[in-house]
Amino acid sequence: MTFLLPELKEKDYLKSMSMTICSVGSRKLTDAHDYGSQDWELFAPNLTIYGFDADADACEFANADIEARQVNWKEKHFPYALANKIGEATLYVTNSPICSSLYPPNDPFLNRFLDLPEMAGSNFSIEIETTTLDAICQEENIAEIDFLQIDVQGADLQVLEGAANLLDRSVFAIQIEVEFSELYLNQPLFADVDSYLRKKGFVLFELEPMARRFRSSLFSTRHPGQVLWADAIYLRDPLQDSCPDYFKQPEQLFKLACIADVLDFTDYEIELLEFLTVTYGTGDRRFNFADLLVSNFAKVPELVQAGLESLPTVARLQPFLSQPLAKFLPS
Repeated sequence: MTFLLPELKEKDYLKSMSMTICSVGSRKLTDAHDYGSQDWELFAPNLTIYGFDADADACEFANADIEARQVNWKEKHFPYALANKIGEATLYVTNSPICSSLYPPNDPFLNRFLDLPEMAGSNFSIEIETTTLDAICQEENIAEIDFLQIDVQGADLQVLEGAANLLDRSVFAIQIEVEFSELYLNQPLFADVDSYLRKKGFVLFELEPMARRFRSSLFSTRHPGQVLWADAIYLRDPLQDSCPDYFKQPEQLFKLACIADVLDFTDYEIELLEFLTVTYGTGDRRFNFADLLVSNFAKVPELVQAGLESLPTVARLQPFLSQPLAKFLPS
């Protein structure tokens, strides 16, 4: 649930902001995969969504669905298999096609768990053409991507490696599936992905782990099974010296704060908006968010009861308020 984004939209803060989402493995299985129908829609009509999936039928369905819905944002799905090079590769098709991968399933390991063989077990393999995200962006004149989502069943690091140039000049946030055990033979694991992204200047913000039970008659209610994979979220941190200078510009800091809002990192959003206010708010009113922040703090009964003036953030914002703090308190 967003914190400030609807009000920022209402007050035209988002009017000149473009937002580009790229989803690799973009087959729409649930509403969670339909980014335009989520809070990202607040950036429309300046919202652009690109989807990539090796399944041409899934891309055709997604494009037809978008056309039929007459949405107020731009969205296009491309039938490409993305990897770390342009060439040929083997696609290992699994019992459930959504688990297919550029790596062969680790059947002996999968067979130890409930339900996994029925989903990710080996079925057949085919030869396919692969390309890279960098190559496609150049071919399709995609200058930048702000939010990158990757879910390609073990080959996620390959997609990142094929987007090295893009990551160096763009991308504020990444949501990526990572594995902690080899569900697919010789696949990169979380440590490999984490190391690569940290070298690219990203910081891990969250892991949402998924555990699976072994095929045993009894199991613990405390530990639901072995953690095999997770959704990981990485963000830029422009307040660290190591972050590339591009992301430290005030316009980019503001965009990052908006992305943090969509991803429900409210504390980080507030920190960035406070930094913008204190650093740039005096000389440029576009980056003075003191009134906006304090007025929304005043809507939280617990904060009012504790005393807004006692909050460190409010104390730092007070010199930038357009009126005395008491004016923001409920009567």
